[in-house]
Amino acid sequence: MLTDKLPRVRLAHLPTPLQEMPRLARALGGPRLFVKRDDQTGLATGGNKARKLEFSVGEALRGGADTLVTLGAVQSNHARQTAAAAALCGLRCILVLRGQAPSAVTGNLLLDHLLGAQVLFSGTRTREEVAEQVLADERAAGRRPYLVPVGASDEFGAPGFVAAIEEVGAQLEAEGLRPDRIVLATSSFGTQAGMCAAAKALRFEAQIAGIAIDGTQAEVQAGVADIGNRTLRRLGLEPSLTPREVVAYDGYLGAGYAVLGEPEKEAISLAARYEGILLDPVYTGRAMAGLVDLIRKREVGKDETILFWHTGGSAALHAYADELLARP
Repeated sequence: MLTDKLPRVRLAHLPTPLQEMPRLARALGGPRLFVKRDDQTGLATGGNKARKLEFSVGEALRGGADTLVTLGAVQSNHARQTAAAAALCGLRCILVLRGQAPSAVTGNLLLDHLLGAQVLFSGTRTREEVAEQVLADERAAGRRPYLVPVGASDEFGAPGFVAAIEEVGAQLEAEGLRPDRIVLATSSFGTQAGMCAAAKALRFEAQIAGIAIDGTQAEVQAGVADIGNRTLRRLGLEPSLTPREVVAYDGYLGAGYAVLGEPEKEAISLAARYEGILLDPVYTGRAMAGLVDLIRKREVGKDETILFWHTGGSAALHAYADELLARP
């Protein structure tokens, strides 16, 4: 495997299942649909960050870290899984979350506390400013903190999705499947970057299409290419990924990050009621809404085979209960 020489800590239940979604495909009158179930990675309710954290935490332990520090939003899936990884590895964990503490502790935020993380809110300051202060304070106290960036999206975390493409490639070959596209949510760029780096290195032919959650097409293309090339370099390979090669759709941003709209609510309902699959309000709900729209507009052809990469996050559903149950 391309990642064999990198430090790694086993955190996830791998390989995750590859599952067909025939009822949803029929309901949409669209292509053959499969889903890669990274909501079943097993780390504190699962999610794609477990793959990246295997390598990020491996690097942290290689350097002698005793504390993980990371950043996120109030309902951050990444923060929850970082807290779980720290607990599993006997490390302290400090989470710096955007804005003010909410009045109710629910969803991922509840799990952060149960997992033993110290939770700080940035208030009127940026998360980055607060995180830098946290790192300085930890070092001054004689501890050895390691900063995991938002989403574990850097050249230390993205190799998790280089390994993921090798994993799914073997599954697809065993099933005799050749998907035309992999469709996924893209936000902090690391998941798509790891996939694109692997596709370059392995000549993996399926298009890797990111549905932007909170960025423009140009931002996604630049961010994915940057992290992808840093990842290739870390693997000892030629950094040859250009922004133009990165496929990103930015037409599904709705009212903004973590704002649940009717397209996301419909997508969550479709996946739940036709396939018994729970999507999340922020990432997979929006990514599925994008895929549904592309199918309905026939931009995705009826004769295609599509693999939707489920990145997890259903723990956040509880924090959106009122909106999900409200009538339009």
